[in-house]
Amino acid sequence: MTLHPLSPTVSVAPQLAPDAMPALAAAGFGRIISNRPDGEDPGQPAAAVMAAAARDAGLDFASIPVSGLPGPDQVAAVAALLADDVPTVMFCRSGMRSASAWAMSERLKGGAADELRSAAAAAGYDLSRVPL
Repeated sequence: MTLHPLSPTVSVAPQLAPDAMPALAAAGFGRIISNRPDGEDPGQPAAAVMAAAARDAGLDFASIPVSGLPGPDQVAAVAALLADDVPTVMFCRSGMRSASAWAMSERLKGGAADELRSAAAAAGYDLSRVPL
């Protein structure tokens, strides 16, 4: 499991496994956000499986599937979840959609585009083509 911190309370990751949930809870995270649509890849755990594993570990879980660039409704849903500063891990196939959704949600709250792109770049994600 590889986590890429974007802010003090938000990290992104490639696909997580259900058995990673206890370690994430032990590390101090309180929420998991999945940005993967079910059935995107063969063998990928379904959102319901991930949700059950997260809840069994004491974590909140939200599924906000994103195909391509996050849309306004998805960005607003991420922003609403992240408003309470609960330490959160967001994931998708590679982490790119999650990093984009995070940056776009931070822009809604007035974050500076250059600073958001820099934070994502430090985590290994190039958001230069993402409209912030």
